[in-house]
Amino acid sequence: MRVADAEARMLDLVNGARPDDPAEPGRLFPYLDPVLPAFMHGTWEGGLFDENDPMGATLTKMRWYGKRFNGHEDVEPLLCRDDGGAIYSFTGMGLARLRAIAYRGTLSAAMVYDDRPIIDHFRRVTDDVVAGAMDAKGQDSVLYFHLTRRSEA
Repeated sequence: MRVADAEARMLDLVNGARPDDPAEPGRLFPYLDPVLPAFMHGTWEGGLFDENDPMGATLTKMRWYGKRFNGHEDVEPLLCRDDGGAIYSFTGMGLARLRAIAYRGTLSAAMVYDDRPIIDHFRRVTDDVVAGAMDAKGQDSVLYFHLTRRSEA
């Protein structure tokens, strides 16, 4: 598959197209280009490809908004919305840091939780959209999600 084809289809999924099957984001992910950690700096609004995934359901219940990358050593991995819709940093799972880590043979930006065995790997879809793969130790599956760059929230 060509990178451009993977980017186009992933962007369709980000914009609400139904996947051919739940595994489609995972099949597209390896074809997307890597990004450097500095590319991730800023605030990103998140979305899920599969809200029925157990971790996806947890994020939905938390009213997950996205992630904020303040720097390589300062990442707020779980931005959520309160009852009034305001965005806050949920720190119940700790904070994180940003590194370049190889995943499936490709070195790209990754968010490493400080206190949890979880790594979120990122790949470029557009200059303002990335796909993510949450790899959690002990989980049978990988949660695929997407982030869209936003002005400070």
